[in-house]
Amino acid sequence: MNTFNVDRSLLNPKFDGYKLQPIPQEQAVLRFQLSNKPTQSTASSKSPLSFQEMRSRITHNHLTVDPESKRAMYVDEDYNVCLMDIPVTGDTRTTPTFRVIYQMAQPMDTSSEVNVQREYPSSVFLSSSTVMVADGNGLLYILPIKDDETEMTEPVGIFSLRTGGSIDAPFRLHYVHRPSPTTIVVLLSSKYYPEGATAATTTSASSRSIQFDLWTCKIDLFSLKSGSATRNLDIVWHRRGTDVPLYTCFVDSIQSYLVIAGSSYPPPDVSINKHYEPTPDEIAPIPRADENLDAAPTATTDSSNPRPPPYSWTQTSDSVTVAFPLPSTTPKNKIKVLFTTQTLTLHVDSYPLSSSDDTSAPGSAPAIKLPHYSAKALWANVNTSSCFWTWDREGEHTYGLLTLHMEKRHEDTRWPQVFADQPTPDDPEVPETLDPSELYLIRESLEKCTAALKTGEDASGLGLGRGMPSLAEGEMDEEVDDAIGRTAWVNWIDSNGGVPSWSPAAKNNKAGQWEEEPVKILSTPLPGSLVKSDDVSLVLKQDLDGTLFELDTGFKQGSDSASLKNPEWKHTNTYSALSFVLASKQDTRFTYHIPGYGVLAMEGGSIRDRGCNLYIYRAPKNPGTKNKHEKQSILGIVDGSGGALLGAGCVRGLSGEPIIVCLTERDLVLIKCL
Repeated sequence: MNTFNVDRSLLNPKFDGYKLQPIPQEQAVLRFQLSNKPTQSTASSKSPLSFQEMRSRITHNHLTVDPESKRAMYVDEDYNVCLMDIPVTGDTRTTPTFRVIYQMAQPMDTSSEVNVQREYPSSVFLSSSTVMVADGNGLLYILPIKDDETEMTEPVGIFSLRTGGSIDAPFRLHYVHRPSPTTIVVLLSSKYYPEGATAATTTSASSRSIQFDLWTCKIDLFSLKSGSATRNLDIVWHRRGTDVPLYTCFVDSIQSYLVIAGSSYPPPDVSINKHYEPTPDEIAPIPRADENLDAAPTATTDSSNPRPPPYSWTQTSDSVTVAFPLPSTTPKNKIKVLFTTQTLTLHVDSYPLSSSDDTSAPGSAPAIKLPHYSAKALWANVNTSSCFWTWDREGEHTYGLLTLHMEKRHEDTRWPQVFADQPTPDDPEVPETLDPSELYLIRESLEKCTAALKTGEDASGLGLGRGMPSLAEGEMDEEVDDAIGRTAWVNWIDSNGGVPSWSPAAKNNKAGQWEEEPVKILSTPLPGSLVKSDDVSLVLKQDLDGTLFELDTGFKQGSDSASLKNPEWKHTNTYSALSFVLASKQDTRFTYHIPGYGVLAMEGGSIRDRGCNLYIYRAPKNPGTKNKHEKQSILGIVDGSGGALLGAGCVRGLSGEPIIVCLTERDLVLIKCL
């Protein structure tokens, strides 16, 4: 199987932007008030969440759809399993039907020694008349749907998952497929709790590497019956990684699972290559051409315009914030930050600079010195899983701020300085900035250092002129934020838990190692939008664009297995500037695509109750067409009174047109794709 190779003929460098194609709101959007309200607070816990768990909960889809029966399902705040029949007749007077088919037991907080993290309830349709629901607390229910809408159902099977440790962790239900008429196989994930975990170790889990288990379990349909006791799931295979799956499916023609997540899931018998972290004594600087590292620095400064410190920092009882000024033209992919428990590594790679950003011209006094720290010891330990960094470029300024946010390992410990080493002339001690507004003053002082270049004067004395060619005057480099998209690994696992012979990992697995290249995911298929399980597609980040890749399994109707070729990803279309336009969204919760229709960016509606919108971006109808513009549409999902968006799915209308189903905290919203 090949990697994701881009077809250059499908890219459009002449693309200028998206033009608005208005869609009448009153014709396309229908809202219906829910009698049973869903919530996002059912997974609350006394234990803190890791970054991976928090991200998984933010992107959790609380809605499940069945495109065949035109039904949808969710679990409300009282753990009622709520079923909805979606009308597709096109008559606006026809409303969905709502009913509760089962009430699961509500969890209770106890003072047990081990406090595990609960999951959000998750569910799937086994058929139009049977559903499977995981309560997020360790139980899995199989529920038949009765024809009598006034009568609640009874489960025909209740299962729990034995993970093999001292804790039976709650799990999340991802996918179900049916390998035979009498058997179903479920794909689950759960947080890994090591043997001997206690309340103290689980609450301090952020200080170590968090891991998650991936399970497939087999259920015999003939064994299901009402009134049966809780049984243990029969585990088929098990993998372990460092993140929760983002997208999963089972491709029938190649009998393999596709698991896309923020980590790989290697087999238990192979090792993972870990990046070596050198010690400070092992790191030596590499001289540039004609550079003498032993020579003393000769940079001069202007006493009338004192240079600001190399960074500024402040702290609270549980965190430390450090801000480094950098030229605003610094690309984000040139910034490398690595946190360990005791050290910080920060490199800003060299890159071509404009005259206004020159930090190394001979004989000049640069405004700033690019930070370069290699495994530099911090004054105290930090929790690495809760550390992160942000890059605020401030396009209208010459300098931006690279801000590091570090969580203290020991709360209420006051740091006298950021680093443990003794200060030197090249690395002076920086006093704590008690007033956070000082961060802004640092940027302003840097502006003064380069004000002459911005007004067109030659402040360096090197004959650099006005510092900008006349043809570029008035232009601004709008480089897309590199953080757009989700870094993920594409994992292929066969039905028995092995590595498919055609997968990229098979060759590495023979060497006893596990190495894979990640990709940047912009969009996955909207649940319910695929006609067949083999119609798998992904939208990946390619510079400013979004490239649509479809899985070609080589299967053709009537062909035998011997004639099948290795599956491959094929670049079939391009959403020009998709990555760029997605960077402008501040409240995007879901990004899905409907094959043949477009990419859907859905706001969460969590900013000041201003509601949330659906942004639709279309791709060329004829792939490879070099149009300067494509169509964009905007529809309001909620107007501010419907609450946050919790889930989305798709069913098909009478003519096969997609109908987008959105679940908010108060409403069910149907959006017809006109």
